[in-house]
Amino acid sequence: MFEQIVFYCFAAMLIFSAGMVVSMRNPVLSVLFLVLSFFTCAAIWLLLQAEFLAIVLVLVYVGAVMVLFLFVVMMLDINLTVLREGFAKFLPVGIGVAILMMISMGLIVGSSQFDIGQAASVVQHDPSYSNTKELGLALYTDYLYPFEIAGAILLVAIIAAISLTMRKSRSHKTPKPEKQVSVKRNDRVRIVKMESENN
Repeated sequence: MFEQIVFYCFAAMLIFSAGMVVSMRNPVLSVLFLVLSFFTCAAIWLLLQAEFLAIVLVLVYVGAVMVLFLFVVMMLDINLTVLREGFAKFLPVGIGVAILMMISMGLIVGSSQFDIGQAASVVQHDPSYSNTKELGLALYTDYLYPFEIAGAILLVAIIAAISLTMRKSRSHKTPKPEKQVSVKRNDRVRIVKMESENN
């Protein structure tokens, strides 16, 4: 009973913070609410006895990715007035998409392919049980090929991002040293003689 109360408290906090992420007009506050969403999601993982996933969620997403997002958002000069003007215009479309997603999620959860009765019961394990070991066994036995394919896709994405940043821009002009060395004074300096004027 106590675990259900804690779960519903964290679930309500997660729904609230996720709603504030998409509804906040200040991007810095939106990123901070996203950090709160990750923390509450990690707490729900802890209730499900998935300590490894909770720690990875906090260390990787909150500790690295979200700090990077926060610095990027704070360094960008975002015009908040433009964001406020376009918020009301796209609000009906956003509400419609949210309602469609809720209906589709309800159909998936309520269908016969997803047995919610079995998913609601959590199997209790003894303290010597290691979910990290079980996760590693599942990744490298049953899901080895999808895991390797995901790693290859991420590698291709990293190489593409590096190649895009290293690409030379056509508008960027660099000086040529051989032309700078061979230049002469008469090519760059012009002496103009002007008569003095009396005030």
